[in-house]
Amino acid sequence: MNKPLISVVMAICNVERYLAESIESILGQTFHDFEFIIVDFGSTDKSKAIAASYAVKDERVKFHEIPPCALPVARNAGCFLAQGRYIAVMDADDISFQNRLALQVDYLAKYPEVALLGGATEWVDAKGRSLDIHHVPNTYAEIRAALATHCPFWHPTVIMRTEAFVSVGGYRAAFVCAHDYDLELRIAEQFECANLKQVVVKYRVHSHQLSMRRRREQSLCLLAAQSSAIARMNRNPDPLNSLQAITLESLASLGVTEAALERLNITECCQWIRNMRLAGEYSVALQAAMEILQSDWQYIEQWQVADLYVAVALIYWKQKKFLKSIGAVGRAIVIRPKVVGRPLRPLLQWLGLV
Repeated sequence: MNKPLISVVMAICNVERYLAESIESILGQTFHDFEFIIVDFGSTDKSKAIAASYAVKDERVKFHEIPPCALPVARNAGCFLAQGRYIAVMDADDISFQNRLALQVDYLAKYPEVALLGGATEWVDAKGRSLDIHHVPNTYAEIRAALATHCPFWHPTVIMRTEAFVSVGGYRAAFVCAHDYDLELRIAEQFECANLKQVVVKYRVHSHQLSMRRRREQSLCLLAAQSSAIARMNRNPDPLNSLQAITLESLASLGVTEAALERLNITECCQWIRNMRLAGEYSVALQAAMEILQSDWQYIEQWQVADLYVAVALIYWKQKKFLKSIGAVGRAIVIRPKVVGRPLRPLLQWLGLV
């Protein structure tokens, strides 16, 4: 039997709500020469049954069940089973455009020096309604510059050359969060990378994604990935290669402070709140914002507090709680008077005053 050109890999655990739609978006691709590896790593809902049913109907679907584990371990399990020249990542709550694989294969054939390729995304809410288009840096130079501070890829859009994935050792299990960022940093150090300008995936924004309570762990792993990359850039041994878990203590030896962790955590939480508000998840966003405002953060900036009260005001307004909305705006103005100019900024720009 001939090997497929692409191995699409999806790791699943308790994702029954969106799983069928996500699987069908791959099976409905205009490009057909692929295998679809689905790895379940501990589902207790109907996810296993849904995935197994597709394996019965379509021989391209290869369903595997492994013991409960962390997501990067499950992704590795699928990726190291790949028979294809390329590995395409897919998440169980997103939707690939029909021409995604065709566009990506054409690009990789045209640019053999590129080992990892992503693309733009259309953000949708839990019901699939379009929210926004998110573009990403396209060239290798832009991507390398962006990688120093954040991840310039949407991981569910990524396709990579299997040999590149294997050569860097795949995902690192210690990076329970941000394992995608860590992988992309390591691949970009050895190979060229790019992003398509075209939208290739509908990225679903919903409250069941990585919760705000896990943002500290996310921030910890983001800082670990960056610290690890700096060590490699300075031609030092990777300090995190032998770790089984990322902890603040392990990062402290690399100069990462509690202040740096808290500041990044606040930024990540605020971004998550904005995403939830964009997706119409108002009660979740409001609860998260109030949790931050009522917490004893040591390094939170005044402008961030003011921004959170503005976010709270917008949520209250959407919920038709107008008095509470006005009260939240008032608190934002007291904390940072400059915030009052924001609603007027579009008018001032139109008048040429800003």
